[in-house]
Amino acid sequence: MEPTSYSRRTALKILAAAAGLTLVPAIPAGAITQSDIDKTEKELASAQAEYDEVQAQLEEIAEQYEALSQELAGTLSSIDEVSGQIAETEKQIEEKEAELAEKRETLSRRIRSAYKSGGDEALSALLMAESFEELSSNIYYLDKITENDRTLIEDVERLKGELEQHRADLEAEKAELEELRAEQEKKLSEMQAKQEEVQTILDGLDDDVQALIAKRDEELLQLAREREEQRKREEEARKAAEEAAAAAGANAGNVTGTYADGSTSGSQARVVAACHSTPSPGAGLCAMWVSMVFSNAGFAYGSGNANDMYNRWTSSSDRSDLKPGMIVAVSTHSHTSAGRIYGHIGIYIGGGVMMDNIGYIRTISVNEWINYYSTTVTPRWGWFMGIKLAK
Repeated sequence: MEPTSYSRRTALKILAAAAGLTLVPAIPAGAITQSDIDKTEKELASAQAEYDEVQAQLEEIAEQYEALSQELAGTLSSIDEVSGQIAETEKQIEEKEAELAEKRETLSRRIRSAYKSGGDEALSALLMAESFEELSSNIYYLDKITENDRTLIEDVERLKGELEQHRADLEAEKAELEELRAEQEKKLSEMQAKQEEVQTILDGLDDDVQALIAKRDEELLQLAREREEQRKREEEARKAAEEAAAAAGANAGNVTGTYADGSTSGSQARVVAACHSTPSPGAGLCAMWVSMVFSNAGFAYGSGNANDMYNRWTSSSDRSDLKPGMIVAVSTHSHTSAGRIYGHIGIYIGGGVMMDNIGYIRTISVNEWINYYSTTVTPRWGWFMGIKLAK
C-alpha cells in the first residue's frame, strides 16, 4: 500500500483515536465552571434531603398502616370468636327449650290423666290406706310427684333465661367489635389515601432528583470535555514544537506514512486500556465513568445510571459468559441510599478482576465485587450498548 500523506492535525487526530481518546467538538473555554457544578451539587443535596425526609414519612405511614392492619385482624378474630360463642349459646338454648317442652308435656299428661280419672286415683289412695300413717304417706308422695315436675320445669326455665342473657351479652360485645372494626377500616382507608398522597409527592421529588443528577452529570461531562480539549490543545502545541525543532526547517506541514486505526489490537483491549487511563469524574458517578471509558475507547457516549444500564444491556449471570470489556452491574444494592435507587456498575478487564469508580478508580476481584453488591438483586453482565467487542 502506498504511503498516505496527512496534515499534522489530521495525523494527531488519528493518533489520538488509536490511543483511545475521544475527539469532541471544541467547547468555548469557561462555558462550565466548578462553581456551576458546586451550585448544582448544592441543589441536588437539598432535593435529596427533601426526598429522604418524605421517604421517611412514607415509611412511618407504612409502619402505622401495618400496625393498624394487625389490630383490625385481631378485631376480626374476636368477632369470629364471639360469633362462635353466640352460635354455641343458641344451640344450648334450643336444647333447653326442647327439654322444657318435654317436661311440660310430661306434667300435662299427668294432670290430664288425673282429670280424666275424676280423682279416683287420689280417692283410691286414701281408701286403700290401712292406717293413718299409710294415708299420710300416700298423700305426701302424690304431692311430691307434682312438686318435682314443677321444680324441674323451673330449673330448665332458669337455665334458659341465663343462656338468653349470655347470648344478649355476647351480641352486645359483637356489636361493639363491629363498631371498632368499622372505625379501624375507616382509619386504614384514610391512611392509605395519605400514603398515596405522600407517594405522589415522593415520585415528584424523585423526578427532581433525577433531573438534577442528569444536569450535574452533563455539567461534569462538559467540564471534563473542556479540560480534555485543553489538554489536547496543549499536547498538540507541544508536539508541534517538537516536530518543528526536529524538522530543522524542513516542511513540517505534511506528514507521510501509514497509521493503524487501533482495530488490530482489538476493541476489548481498547476498552481495557481506557479503563486504566480514564480518571474518576467524582464519587457517586460510577455510570458516568463507564460511559467515559467507552467514549475514550472510540465508542458513543452511553447515558443513564447504573440501573438503566443493568436493565438495558446486561443479559447474563453465567460466569462462563463473562468477557473482558463487559459491564458488570446491579440495579440496586443495600449499602448506600444512592445505591438502593441507582445501583452500581463497573467493567470486567479479564483475569478475574474488574474496575469501577467509587470516588477513585478501583481494581477489585470480580468475585469480591459480586459477593458485596448482590444484597438485593443478582449481578449481571453484558455488552455496553449491545456492542460485542472483538478480541
